Amino acid sequence: MRPRRPTKKSPAQSDRKGLHPRNLHKHGYDFPALLKSSPPLAQYVSKNAYGNLSIDFADPLAVKALNAALLKLHYSIDDWDIPEGALCPPIPGRADYIHYIADLLGLGAPDANQADTSPGITLLDIGTGANGIYPLLACQLYGWQCVGSDINPQSLDNVAAIIAKNPGLQERFTLRTQHDKHHIFEGIIQPGEFFDVSVCNPPFHASQEEALKGTRRKLNNLARNRGDKTATSARLNFGGQAAELWCKGGEQAFLKKIIKESLAFSTQCRWFTSLVSKAENLKPATKLIRKLGAVEVREIEMKQGNKITRILAWTFI
Repeated sequence: MRPRRPTKKSPAQSDRKGLHPRNLHKHGYDFPALLKSSPPLAQYVSKNAYGNLSIDFADPLAVKALNAALLKLHYSIDDWDIPEGALCPPIPGRADYIHYIADLLGLGAPDANQADTSPGITLLDIGTGANGIYPLLACQLYGWQCVGSDINPQSLDNVAAIIAKNPGLQERFTLRTQHDKHHIFEGIIQPGEFFDVSVCNPPFHASQEEALKGTRRKLNNLARNRGDKTATSARLNFGGQAAELWCKGGEQAFLKKIIKESLAFSTQCRWFTSLVSKAENLKPATKLIRKLGAVEVREIEMKQGNKITRILAWTFI
């Protein structure tokens, strides 16, 4: 089913600067439509300091309810849910990644109001987590065939439950368990199999302590935006489990690992891609990619307000 197009922008909505032209959320959140589609969201919605409807983005339950409402209203995904403590992804930024991947594959729609559909495209999501967000969006936005992999069987069980509640996804979104923590593609990409693209949102902290500090900074920033001095300690569970937020060596080590292993599958995936959160990790990653013989490397910048995230893409084909 095609995603629902947003309604005409109301005066209370503001443009989200920098989002991809095809991003359904580039004009902000239509809370009246979201509340009509998902009544459970109402308990978390109130007027902010500017008189606009909003939620407390430091409240994990509120963010989860907003995500479920967005996925239902705009992407026809019912009953999306994640376990307590699992990473709760921001939908606009995740959708941007998929739209830029479509551009990378040469599938961008010339009309910004009409997304192209290319059902023959195959996507592999490395570390799909309990939310399964990239394949869910790719299936609904572009009709792609998707595989989600993860090392956590409980996370995959949760995504399987989401797929089971949405019959339209069952023929397009499949799941695979990575049984070896030392590998990324091995054991997931099968002999003779080919993917058009792989996507990944790597863990970017080097330890749990570093991840907690990052969470605290994020919550304190949100608190200051609300006019509070600091976030309360009771609200530090912003979401994210071990493999989702941190790994030994952090983002730089993970990028090195995924780049090196991609060489062994160089003829089985057209484009390998990964988000890169820290700008200083781009140069060493790009240097390694070129050293391994990639024929093309691209850095794609994504903006959401003042936040800048990058997609690093490389191909050996």
